[in-house]
Amino acid sequence: MKSVTNPIGLLIALLIHANATAQNRFVPNYDESAIPAYELPSALITNEGAAVTTGAMWEESRRPEVLEFFESEVYGRSPAGCEIQHQIVSETRDAINGKAIRREVDVTMFTGSRGTTMRLLIYTPRSSSNVPVFIGLNFQGNHTIDTANDISITKNWIRNRGEIKNNQATESTRGTAAGARWPIETIIDRGYGLVTIYYGDIDPDFEDGFQNGIHPQFDQQMASVPQGERWGSIAAWAYGLSRAVDYLEQDDAIDATRVAVIGHSRLGKTSLWAGATDPRFKLVISNNSGCGGAALSRRAVGETVERINTSFPHWFCDNHLKYNKNENACPVDQHMLLGLIAPRAVYVASATGDRWADPRGEFLSCVHADPIYRLLGTSGMGGSTPPVEFPTAESPVNSGRVGYHLRTGKHDVTDYDWAQYLDFADRHVK
Repeated sequence: MKSVTNPIGLLIALLIHANATAQNRFVPNYDESAIPAYELPSALITNEGAAVTTGAMWEESRRPEVLEFFESEVYGRSPAGCEIQHQIVSETRDAINGKAIRREVDVTMFTGSRGTTMRLLIYTPRSSSNVPVFIGLNFQGNHTIDTANDISITKNWIRNRGEIKNNQATESTRGTAAGARWPIETIIDRGYGLVTIYYGDIDPDFEDGFQNGIHPQFDQQMASVPQGERWGSIAAWAYGLSRAVDYLEQDDAIDATRVAVIGHSRLGKTSLWAGATDPRFKLVISNNSGCGGAALSRRAVGETVERINTSFPHWFCDNHLKYNKNENACPVDQHMLLGLIAPRAVYVASATGDRWADPRGEFLSCVHADPIYRLLGTSGMGGSTPPVEFPTAESPVNSGRVGYHLRTGKHDVTDYDWAQYLDFADRHVK
């Protein structure tokens, strides 16, 4: 807005600016009858128009095409895996009421002389070894998932939220995410381990031109990648999860062939991309991941491609901007992201109070991914055909290799969610 010295002119200018701001304010659509017309790209037709009729055709021809589109148009291209080194920082052998061994392990991702260190917080049952594990990124630091006073507090940048001020964690935030979001004792009692990492260890979640976090150390490797296709933060967080699995393959307490990756919200988007790009994740769980995660982008319900690119321009590659208010032009949609995980197990969860994430759109992604799973010899969503009706709350559809549930409540992770995930993992991970 230009400088105005006349008071009346200033008032008029402010009114014009306020009106323009109001006109540009994003208003989400939640009306099914107002969804724009769209046609989903076919997951089982190649770029040349050939029908994909066998698992071999999917693996050898169509899957690489789909993966290529997601890399170039949505999440960006990531560098190849790098060297890692690890160091055990602490170990407690009587954690979680004496049931678990808790360790903090620093894993450093190296390229030449440059490195980025992420701290893994690991819980494994005292009563057994070589256990399957859940791995997931957390939002505000490892110290928030447990009330124990000897877990280190991150010194990295943290988004201001709740008790967080000046982008720094403090003692007052210890244990603030313990409980339903991270039910450690329940996970241990079921025979699983848990690995979590603060996602800001890998890349801080703000737009800074990728001057911080892991991106700068790969500048040389990225030099040959077109600017529009370079990896965003979601791809970086997923890259960190894969390097964590590199470490788990060296950890005798954990069976790295039985790893379930879980994520909530933006980290649910991350878990899906990690599962799509790394076949070592045996189960992939998306909790309320919405736009850019499990929800079909073409529905434009709740958060849209334009809104997410405007609010979080660093999450995706620059080419993703082409699909602002232009979702139909994108060569892929999110059902194809789920298909990239096939034939491994995938679970998508929604909440009735989370319309922003388009629960029906998340369910429909599962439905449209079902044919890929069946082509690869699995049961898909279960039954002889995929379900047609959107399920009611607390009526999970999880008898097949693709699981889904809608629960009552808001955008969060609850005990109900974890109960479904653990039962599903018992069938597909254990």
